[in-house]
Amino acid sequence: MTFSLAQYAASTSLEKIPEEVRERAKQVILDELASAHFGREQPAGTLAAHYVAGLAGPPEAHVLGTALRVSAPLAALANGTAGHADEIDGAHVVGGHPGATLVHAALAMAERQSATGAELVNAVVLGYDIGVRLIEACGGLFGVKERHHLNADFLHAVGAAVASSRLMGLAPERYCHAMALATFQANGLVALFQEKRHLSKAFCNGQYAMAGVSAALMAAAGFEGCEDILGDPHGLLDAWGTNGAEETVTRDLGKDFAVMGANFKFVRAGYPIHAPVEAALSLLAHHGIGTEEISTVEVGMPARALRVVDDRRMRNICVQDMLAVALLRGGLRLSESHFPAVLDEPAFAALRARITLVLNPLLEAQAPNGRGALVTITTRDGRTVNERVDHPRGHSARGGATWDELTAKWREAAPDQDVDSWIVGARKLDDLEHVGRLSGLFARQP
Repeated sequence: MTFSLAQYAASTSLEKIPEEVRERAKQVILDELASAHFGREQPAGTLAAHYVAGLAGPPEAHVLGTALRVSAPLAALANGTAGHADEIDGAHVVGGHPGATLVHAALAMAERQSATGAELVNAVVLGYDIGVRLIEACGGLFGVKERHHLNADFLHAVGAAVASSRLMGLAPERYCHAMALATFQANGLVALFQEKRHLSKAFCNGQYAMAGVSAALMAAAGFEGCEDILGDPHGLLDAWGTNGAEETVTRDLGKDFAVMGANFKFVRAGYPIHAPVEAALSLLAHHGIGTEEISTVEVGMPARALRVVDDRRMRNICVQDMLAVALLRGGLRLSESHFPAVLDEPAFAALRARITLVLNPLLEAQAPNGRGALVTITTRDGRTVNERVDHPRGHSARGGATWDELTAKWREAAPDQDVDSWIVGARKLDDLEHVGRLSGLFARQP
């Protein structure tokens, strides 16, 4: 099975990708590079840059947001970590944060190989197709988490290995070894989400990116692994797959492109928080409710999403924290960091105490793996209003994001940067002779 997948991967090219898929991939690449540049100033991004700077290596690829160049595996590590450092990077309908791993693995390898923009776009589309399908074959984000206690994003390391192998032009049998070698270097027990500062959560995506790049380089150097890591007994699908896993991995390859399920974020928060924030702010605006008038805020969610964001220690994946700030400030501006300063404001604590999360039976029945929410606000004078948001702004079910929306997002988040150059570079990516011309635009200091 693995060899058949490798043969498909080796045959891919930009010319075989529909125009709308290319556009979505270029938007994803832009958004992920900008996220890494933005996240470089966050604790996880800063730590990652300092770490790889101390390891040096050949100057093959940029550490985004710095003037530093390091080896491709280390660049993938640093940029993947920074990319998910502050929850501003994209998500996916299947779940997780594939871009933080796949885009930064592909970019680092593309820089090393002096690849064209077209080759980068093809590699990113391919990486999504492999990584996302593997997660689906293993039961989805929550299935991997609940059955195996693992962060499902680790499977994107295999997609990153395939994308990197394509950029290196390896023979299909080398792809097989790269996929196996990636499994040696990536996992992540779900207990990592219990940390407080979003360091390990960000580092995982960087580690998975580095694992994919390193695996391809090792395979090219002659290292070997199981030739059928996907299909063999005790292989990946035997260990973690569900019924019909092999068919899930190969179904509609080259026709149904997983990158089209990419979701864009316009709020710096865990993805299940976006729908509650959108619904609550809409209610305040449409009904003229001031925060001082709020008696209670009830957020109804599916059980799995609720567990992800209910009263978490990490502030930016905690509904109570982020929704209280959004209501207090009238929104969550990308250029502002609210914690820990807001903790000293009495109004924040009072408003946070009025927010409760509950299981919503209808959302649970209709979309148990969804990220929707039903928000009900009761005012001090007894009024009750509610609004349901199934898919927040930027979700692929709402058409994803336009170039204008992405331009506005990054102008707000990075007002000191030449965002227009970022956008122009990304939109022309499939005509670019060397991807370093794009990544170099993100090498400026935040």
